[in-house]
Amino acid sequence: MEIKAVKFRKDGFYSQPFAFGGEEGMDKFDLNVRYRGSLQNYLVDTGSEVILVDTGLPAGTPEEKPDEKSLAFTGRDICSYMEAFAALGYKPEQVTRILLTHKHADHSGELRSFPNARVYVGAEEMGVAELEGVANLVPVHFTDGPYHNFPESQKICDGIRMVKAKGHTNGNSLVVVENEGLFYMLHGDITYVDEALYENKLSVVFDDRQAARETLDRVREFVRNHPTVYCGTHTPQGYENLEARRVMDLDHPVPTVPAEMDLGQNEASGKRVCSICGYVYDPAEHDGVAFEDLPDDWRCPRCKQGKEKFNKA
Repeated sequence: MEIKAVKFRKDGFYSQPFAFGGEEGMDKFDLNVRYRGSLQNYLVDTGSEVILVDTGLPAGTPEEKPDEKSLAFTGRDICSYMEAFAALGYKPEQVTRILLTHKHADHSGELRSFPNARVYVGAEEMGVAELEGVANLVPVHFTDGPYHNFPESQKICDGIRMVKAKGHTNGNSLVVVENEGLFYMLHGDITYVDEALYENKLSVVFDDRQAARETLDRVREFVRNHPTVYCGTHTPQGYENLEARRVMDLDHPVPTVPAEMDLGQNEASGKRVCSICGYVYDPAEHDGVAFEDLPDDWRCPRCKQGKEKFNKA
């Protein structure tokens, strides 16, 4: 069995208030502390199947243009998700299953590009706008009982489980792959950066804070009791852990490498991009109303986050 990262954005960042501020509040943390960000999802080649865990941003999603006040920045394009997938040597029709951790577009954006794949998704995510028109949806009800300290799970095949991990979204899940004595935890947004796992902090993005706390507690307990390679979506630590087969040790964190702040010189387009779900606000599609003129309490139509989570495009 092989696990590979599908890498499509790099050189992003997540500020400490964003990554740590879900419980104490963002004001308790330093906006000038920024952790490295990226975007990648994962592919599992079992030898008999090609299985994806999430499917990147939709083609054509514009890059963000962050500034000094930006809370998060998903990074600059390496290539599109589908180009990154092809670079691993696979064709879309080879993918038999896609395990969707949650609905946000940086995880579900290219589901429609895999015509032969069954898409496994937590039942609570069924019917959301991001999945409209997606064929072959398989609702997961997590009926295969506990998986170690997690109360609900679904066996996908030998060595691969989807685990209910509610909090970030109400239908959130994670995937654990057992291979050669290690547990590879392929997760969406349990944490945005590994520093949050070490420091036991919730991000500011959740549908249910209490459930997110329970999930993070279970993840930390699992990591303490099983040799776990922790593979996230939003930090290069995810693929670095994978490539090094690095087992997480909560008592001995990997030293932080600060993110470099490259604001670039490109002119902004007037559009704004949600750094959480990738939604693009285009004034031309909203009667010419500039983003700055939207009410202060305006929320992203997709993920319901506030205006402060948007960056210029």
